[in-house]
Amino acid sequence: MGVSTASAGRAMCLDTLIGLQRGLRPSGTPRRLAVPDGMTAPLGCDAVAVPARFGPLMMPRLPRVGCVYSDETHWWWIVPSDSDYALEWPAPARYAAGAVVPDAPRAPGLIHRPDGTVPYTPPIPLYLALCRLTNTTPNWSRPVNA
Repeated sequence: MGVSTASAGRAMCLDTLIGLQRGLRPSGTPRRLAVPDGMTAPLGCDAVAVPARFGPLMMPRLPRVGCVYSDETHWWWIVPSDSDYALEWPAPARYAAGAVVPDAPRAPGLIHRPDGTVPYTPPIPLYLALCRLTNTTPNWSRPVNA
């Protein structure tokens, strides 16, 4: 299924539209969250930001906690690339493709490093923990309108 563009008359697939959206970067100084030395990210890296007040509440709800970074206002969780595919992260979470933190005066600091060599927090348990804390119904549990 594609979306037809008015000017060119050609169809664009969902992957193309997501790529175009990701190309729209906010102004300011973007900072990338660095994977710690000795770790590898075979699935790429994106990040999910949650308000700092939620961070300590989420930690015990997760079966595995990957790399977590924090600044004054947010905790940033490293997830595999494209963990936003067909998934609407509940507000007030922010999804950062490429683990790029927009408008940051400095990169957030690493506050949790997991054992092992991969930096990821599993995205589905992270999503469910966030839904629970924000009293949001997960996408797949919402009624479908015809």
